[in-house]
Amino acid sequence: MSEYFNPFVLPFVLGAIFLFGICIWKYVRWFKQLDRLQRAVIRKNILSWKILPALWECFCEGLLHLRISRKNLILGYMHRSIAFGWFLLIAVGFVESHITPTVDGAHPFWLAIFYRFFIHSHGTFKGAMLLTTIMDALLLYVLSGILLALVKKIYSKALGMKKATKHVIFDRFAKASLWCIFPLRLLSESMTASIYHNGGFVTQTLGNLIPIEFAATFELTSWTLYSIALCTFFVTLPFSRYMHIFTEILLIIFRKWGVREKSERTGYTMYELSACSRCGMCIDHCPLNTELGINNVQSVYFLRNLRYKMDKPDVADNCLLCARCAADCPVNIDLMAIRQQERNKRELDTVGNYTYLDNVQPFNAIGRIGYFGGCMSHLTPGITQSMKTIFEAAGQKYWFMDEDRSICCGRPLIQQGFNQQAADLRRKVTEHIKKSRITMLVTSCPICYQTFKKDYKLNIPVVHHTEYLQMLIKSGRIKVRKDDLRTVYHDPCELGRGCGIYKEPRQVLKATTHLVKAKQEGEDSLCCGITLGDSLIDIDQQKKIRDAAVNNLMYKKPDMIATACPMCKKAFVHSTTLPVKDIAEIVCENLKTDN
Repeated sequence: MSEYFNPFVLPFVLGAIFLFGICIWKYVRWFKQLDRLQRAVIRKNILSWKILPALWECFCEGLLHLRISRKNLILGYMHRSIAFGWFLLIAVGFVESHITPTVDGAHPFWLAIFYRFFIHSHGTFKGAMLLTTIMDALLLYVLSGILLALVKKIYSKALGMKKATKHVIFDRFAKASLWCIFPLRLLSESMTASIYHNGGFVTQTLGNLIPIEFAATFELTSWTLYSIALCTFFVTLPFSRYMHIFTEILLIIFRKWGVREKSERTGYTMYELSACSRCGMCIDHCPLNTELGINNVQSVYFLRNLRYKMDKPDVADNCLLCARCAADCPVNIDLMAIRQQERNKRELDTVGNYTYLDNVQPFNAIGRIGYFGGCMSHLTPGITQSMKTIFEAAGQKYWFMDEDRSICCGRPLIQQGFNQQAADLRRKVTEHIKKSRITMLVTSCPICYQTFKKDYKLNIPVVHHTEYLQMLIKSGRIKVRKDDLRTVYHDPCELGRGCGIYKEPRQVLKATTHLVKAKQEGEDSLCCGITLGDSLIDIDQQKKIRDAAVNNLMYKKPDMIATACPMCKKAFVHSTTLPVKDIAEIVCENLKTDN
């Protein structure tokens, strides 16, 4: 092995040992902090078939960065060229070093990293020159990504990003060393190629430009600097944003196995915090940034502050909870759940708040469906009245469970951090629903829908009224006419990004009106701004966000705005002269009668 050792490899070796030691220590510690149910889910699935789609996603996102590419091709190429390119350099270098005949048969693990320094000749095995060419091409591939990263740092708009992320000191050291690694590798291999003529089409070309005397003098220095750059990156990586390189892989696997965030922070949260690469994609489309110029509270900074224990409550609370950042997050971190963990007002939680519900006698709704309008629907009564008319037209027996306005789903409490009170309310409402023995629950408010769908443990279907209306039309239980109005649909945050309901509302609108597109829609839809999620912005700031959403809907000059959320409807009616109607109201007006 002495043939393939030089003291300059020590920084790399020691840095690699430090890196893997610290990472293993962190991962084991966080695993121990998982709650009992999360650990049980992992044990149950660790040998299941779910590992296969998990590994495929690890490849697609950890190396190819396909999600980023779908949002931004240039940014995707930058991340892919560095991640996948470096991975291939390691993989091909490993193959190259292990099929090379060595003097004593030894193949120390650093040989692949410093191959050109120790192996001075071509032709020691068949295909050696091909591998040399491939390694040079891969090095160019990675360097192209480093160049783009440098451009992004100087002028982020060139890569389609309005705002670059501000980083902590460990990030800066790690980034500087990362940017040095590959230029130093190019320089080192070119120095050696100048002396021994063992380079590829890039390194040998550069080597031919370097005088042999100069290369002989500074060859060892350049390889030493390369080793030190690797060491610096390895040592700073576990404490920087680049911890995501390994953590994202574990997070993807855990998520595929079914591990989820809890209302309280666990070790899983720590995996999520460290899986954030701080790419900054959550900044550009956040309404607080685009409309209000607030660009220091987005998820990238929220997660950073949690990871480094930089306590700034205004960052946790100043968020619309519209999930626009979650739609852009290339790692699919559960940003909304972590926000709500940090808002948990444990010291204000009390018990016994909902004893009045003990005296509520549920309607005997056997064989009926339940209808839950929600608090905001009662403030826009045209929605609930339309649903009652539609139920009657469909011949559907129903129980209007919150007709007397005495029950809330509990979501506003969760959004403001009253988790225990929300849990108490859920228990009471769940008992109420079970006693009624309804067969399905239909909701008109997306906030209520997401709560009943995800937070309640009901053994009956829960559907939003747009889904229900689509089912009625498709089955022929109601007949509707199609008018000539050009209607644009606004995707509510909690219904669209929150629950993935995009298709059904559009199918209903296509059956009743002429549907036109908004400029940004689907998961890119803009928040209406009038939300219970953010208690720190004032009404004028909310109106600015609302007006931007309305302007987005004017893209195709519609005749009417359609909503599927009573809060969005209430927001928009004060910002436009166009009629604003809920889909239920549109269907009700377009019902065909027997006459």
